[in-house]
Amino acid sequence: MEIQIAVAKTNKYAVSESGDTLEVVERPGGGLSVVLADGQSSGRGAKLISMMVVRKVISLLAEGIRDGAAARAASDYLFNERNGKVSSTLNIISIDMITKTVVLARNNESPMYLARGETVECMDEPSASIGVARNAKPKITEVPLEAGLCVVVFTDGLVHAGKRRGKPMDIGFTLRGLLEEQNPSAQELADALLAQAMQLDENRPADDMSVVVLRALPQESDNVRRMSVKLPIHV
Repeated sequence: MEIQIAVAKTNKYAVSESGDTLEVVERPGGGLSVVLADGQSSGRGAKLISMMVVRKVISLLAEGIRDGAAARAASDYLFNERNGKVSSTLNIISIDMITKTVVLARNNESPMYLARGETVECMDEPSASIGVARNAKPKITEVPLEAGLCVVVFTDGLVHAGKRRGKPMDIGFTLRGLLEEQNPSAQELADALLAQAMQLDENRPADDMSVVVLRALPQESDNVRRMSVKLPIHV
């Protein structure tokens, strides 16, 4: 089995810096964690907040702290640093090689999606952002790591896409269509979801947008870990 993790993200239109921050860290047990945060507001101020949150979380995960405890600690840290006046969403996606599961910690009003075969499930249980209260608990979902699993996590820019034109994005419907038509890679899914959101916003995103896709595929691996990053720079 092979695990693919892919990211596609873009800034709010006419804003030079994204308020979304994403990092990947190796877990002590051999797995990986992806940490995604969206700081309150947009631009430089939001970026500083999301970077603060993500750096706190990845430092704890690298020490072997459990995902839920790391999320609560990051919330308390942000609360103390900004006196409870600034919030951030937080998602942690972890491949736990000890339990052979995918652990999903969510402090985010935006839902996430799980797909197994032709079944696409929206995980939208109430979950609040971090930083505005002490000991803010994440919503934890743990699923077996098995071939065919697909996880899609995103910031609220995707949820708001198209709303100003009265044509909001149906993320679940779009995801289901992509999975039914072909067998896309994680990167193809992330790119397609972001492209649809940007099209609905007429290529002028109303907010920062970040999409993370995890896919578990049945093919054999050569036991080599790989990571590829593309960073557009305008000069």
